Amino acid sequence: MRYISHQKYIDADEAWLDKYPDSWSTRKLKFSVRLINEKIEAKDSALEYMGLEHIESWTGKKLSGGQSESDGVGNVFEIDDVLFGKLRPYLAKVYKAEEEGLATSEALVLRPEEITNPDFLKYFLLTPSFIDVVDGSTYGAKMPRASWDFIGELPVLLPGLEEQQKIAAFLDYKTQQIDQLIEKKKSLIEKLEEKRIAVITQTVTKGLDKNVKLKPSGVDWLGDVPEHWGVRRLKFLSNESLQYGANEAAEMDDRDQPRFIRITDVKSDGTLHEETFRSIPEDIAAPFILVGGDILLARSGATVGKTFIYSEGWGVAAYAGYLIRFRVDLDIMSADFAYQFFQTSVFWANINSTLIQSTIQNFSAEKYANILMTVPPKREQVEILRYLKGVLSKVDRMANKAKNVIEKMEEYRSAIITSAVTGKIDVREVAIPRELN
Repeated sequence: MRYISHQKYIDADEAWLDKYPDSWSTRKLKFSVRLINEKIEAKDSALEYMGLEHIESWTGKKLSGGQSESDGVGNVFEIDDVLFGKLRPYLAKVYKAEEEGLATSEALVLRPEEITNPDFLKYFLLTPSFIDVVDGSTYGAKMPRASWDFIGELPVLLPGLEEQQKIAAFLDYKTQQIDQLIEKKKSLIEKLEEKRIAVITQTVTKGLDKNVKLKPSGVDWLGDVPEHWGVRRLKFLSNESLQYGANEAAEMDDRDQPRFIRITDVKSDGTLHEETFRSIPEDIAAPFILVGGDILLARSGATVGKTFIYSEGWGVAAYAGYLIRFRVDLDIMSADFAYQFFQTSVFWANINSTLIQSTIQNFSAEKYANILMTVPPKREQVEILRYLKGVLSKVDRMANKAKNVIEKMEEYRSAIITSAVTGKIDVREVAIPRELN
C-alpha cells in the first residue's frame, strides 16, 4: 500500500498539533459538535445503559458482556453521537454510537455538526496527543476528571467532509487489520496459558513417571495421585499457623520503609508492579515482615486464590490485611513446589467449588488451612521443579513474543491514527475495499 504525500503543511497554533495540511482548517471542539445534556433517570428508561466499563481503552470499541445497571441519572445519546470519557481520560474511552442508549454521566455526549464526520471525530479524539492534553487538565486526585469547559476549547483539525470520510474509512480498514492480528496473538497467549496450567497440574499432582502406580487421593477434585506420595492438609505443611496481614492504609511512598504488599501490586506473572509501591512504618510492619519463600494467599473479592511467593530480592516487605501468609515447613516441602501447586487447575477447582456455595467471595485462613495438597518426596519435588523450569521457560518465551507483537501493533494503531487525522499521510487516493469506502 502506497501513501501519497504531496501536501503543503502549516504550523498549528497548538504545539501538540504540530503541523497540518494547509488545505485543512482548525476549529474549537465546541464549535464542531454540540454537547448533549438530555438527562433522565436510568431506572425510568428502556434504553441500554452504557458505562465507561463498556468501552475498550484506545480502540473505540464497545465491549461485549453483561449490561450493568444504574439507578442514577444518565445522558441520552443517539446513533452517530460520540461519547468521550471525562473520568480518568488517560484511559482513552471514546465510542461512536451505533445505537441509541443512555450514557453514564462520566461520559460527554458529543453530537457532530454537519461539518464533522462522527467517525473522523472518534479517531481524532483517540490520538495520544489529544488524550495527553485532556489528561493534563484534570482535577481531583483519586477520581481525576476533565471538564467540558477545557475540552470544548481545544482545537480539532477538519479537512473537507469528503476527506474526513475517506480518512475514517481508511482507518476502519487499517485498524480492522491490526485488531485481527492482535486477536490472533491474544488467542495464542490464551492457549499457551492453558498449556502452562495443564503442564503444572499434570506434574505437580501425578509426577514425571507416566508408569507410576496411582492411588485414590480421597478427594474428587484431586483425583488419583502416585502411590508413594502423601496428601496432607495445608495446615500440616507449615510449622506456623496461617497469618492475616496488617489492616493499614497504604498511604506512604517511602523507599526507606518496608514495602507494603497488597494483592493489587501482584502482576499476572508473579512479580510486583513498581508503580504501585507503597510502604508502612517499621514498627507497624514488624509483626508482618516476610521471609524468603513465604507465600501470600488472597482471601477476599475477585482475587480469591491469587498467590504471590516472596523473594528477599524484593527488599524488606510486609503484607496487607486481605492477604494470608503461608510459611512452608521446608523439611516437608519446597516453597516453590507449594507455589506451583497453587497454579494448578485442581487447586482452582477447589477454590471455585467452595465459593459457589457461599454468597460472599471470601476464603478464610481456616478454609485455606484445610486444602489438601500433594506431597511427593523432597527429591521428586526438586526433579519436578527442574522439569517445569525448562518447559515453562519455553512457554513463557513464546507468550512474551506474542505480547511484544501486541504492544507494537497497539503502538502502530495509535501512530497510524495520528498520522491520518493530522494529515501526515494523504489517504485520498489509497484503495480501500468497497464495503469500507
